[in-house]
Amino acid sequence: MAVPFLSSSLQLTATSPILFTKLTTPNTIQTQFNQRTTTCTQTKPRFHLLRRSAAAGTTVTADQTQGEGEVLLNLTPEDEKSEEVADYDWTEEWYPLYLTRDVPDDAPLGLTVFDRQIVLYKDGDGTLRCYEDRCPHRLAKLSEGQLIDGRLECLYHGWQFEGDGKCVKIPQLPASAKIPKAACVKTYEVKDSQGVVWVWMSTKTPPKPEKLPWFENFARPGFYDISGTHELPYDHSILLENLMDPAHVPISHDRTDFTAKREDAQPLVFEVTERTNRGFAGTWGREKDGKGQNFLRFDAPCVLQNNREFEGKDGVKNYFSGLFLCRPTGQGKSMLIVRFGVTKRSPLVQVLPLWFWHQNACKVFEQDMGFLSSQNEVLMKEKVPTKELYLNLKSSDTWVSEYRKWMDKVGHGMPYHFGHRTISLPKVPPVVEHAPAGLIAGLSATYPAKGGIGTMHAPNLANRYFRHVIHCRSCSNVIKSFELWKNILSGAAVALTALAILVVSRQWKAVLLGSAALCSAAAYACLTAIKMNTNNFIRTHRRL
Repeated sequence: MAVPFLSSSLQLTATSPILFTKLTTPNTIQTQFNQRTTTCTQTKPRFHLLRRSAAAGTTVTADQTQGEGEVLLNLTPEDEKSEEVADYDWTEEWYPLYLTRDVPDDAPLGLTVFDRQIVLYKDGDGTLRCYEDRCPHRLAKLSEGQLIDGRLECLYHGWQFEGDGKCVKIPQLPASAKIPKAACVKTYEVKDSQGVVWVWMSTKTPPKPEKLPWFENFARPGFYDISGTHELPYDHSILLENLMDPAHVPISHDRTDFTAKREDAQPLVFEVTERTNRGFAGTWGREKDGKGQNFLRFDAPCVLQNNREFEGKDGVKNYFSGLFLCRPTGQGKSMLIVRFGVTKRSPLVQVLPLWFWHQNACKVFEQDMGFLSSQNEVLMKEKVPTKELYLNLKSSDTWVSEYRKWMDKVGHGMPYHFGHRTISLPKVPPVVEHAPAGLIAGLSATYPAKGGIGTMHAPNLANRYFRHVIHCRSCSNVIKSFELWKNILSGAAVALTALAILVVSRQWKAVLLGSAALCSAAAYACLTAIKMNTNNFIRTHRRL
């Protein structure tokens, strides 16, 4: 998403739709982080290479590759070096689960991290608890259960669990019998930090507080943020690629708002200033500016951030943060918490409601969804490292290349990965949730009720309602309010029209019909707002 300017380009604030979900165009963001002094040396291009495309099965001869090393990141002697491997275990990390404000108070919440299913809920004291989403009795999902007196009850046979996963009630057990010790659930450590719930996925290694992310700007007095959650139908690695790719913004998000224009697409310059076993960081900017003025940092396992400082006209230093917290939810699926904050808000952010920014963020994701979903399919089909498939340009794809090379280091410690030179396929196949086609799909996409029309089909991540609204308490409440007012106003319009027919006085007829027209217009406005929050964006140039 992009952020409207204040009085000048140096007074950028976190309010526009494209910057709220992406790295913006090179001239719209200046971020800051604590940089180390490590610098990267450029490697000499390799001019003689025989390269085969795994996708097309074509061969590129040595003569054809003359000069490609000057623009392609793939063509460097670094590819010939021995593979560097880092000590890594994906379970010994903190993963972002949910925005704290959106965790239900009266129901359990089923979530996944890679292929592990977990359930999150609040007990009677409001303490967050996290269990394996599996009842020890007959493996039913606990997330399909209910909360009774702060206990999590499995709705299959009524077993109840509390606190550290201990079973405290089995209705079918004789009164004189003791509850078996094995009747307990596996627990996971969770922490509420800066408005986000994090989970430590290891049940063997104690949680390491030093690994829990902390974002300095979000702790500053007066720091205001706009945050939202989005569930997406493609892998978390592809999501991260997309978020760290500034080159696509002018093309894919052309005219989404005034900060993204396709004529601004141009070569970019990148400099990696830090590269460790836990991520990388660096600067980037427009080639014509001569140096990178924008800053990016990626930290394991899946945190991407942009920070910057700027001085206002009054000389006061202000802070801006763009934060992307990604969670892998199984191959082909991911969940993203987007957080944009600033110490100095623009007037536009104070006027427009939160649901407006959230629906615009959904629009941005939908503009990329077709590309990224197909990219996910190709990676799974080809079963080769990205080096054999991507043509990464130095002037646009440096961060993508760095990310895939980082996965080469740590991928052995993940359930699966697609690295630059290495690959390990998922052992657990992705779960495909089928949704209807035709009229039912169309109606369910516009009807704001969980499950679409009644409960006729499983949630479909291609549907904006299931991607965002069900995860956002604010947007859910707003849609319910719009629905209520739409019905009230529609009823009032009908009643006023009926009265206008019955009355004799022309003056009263005019008043009643005018009032009916106003009620109809207001009802239509409510319907439009509902559609903005639930209908997917479709590019107008596409043939439907």
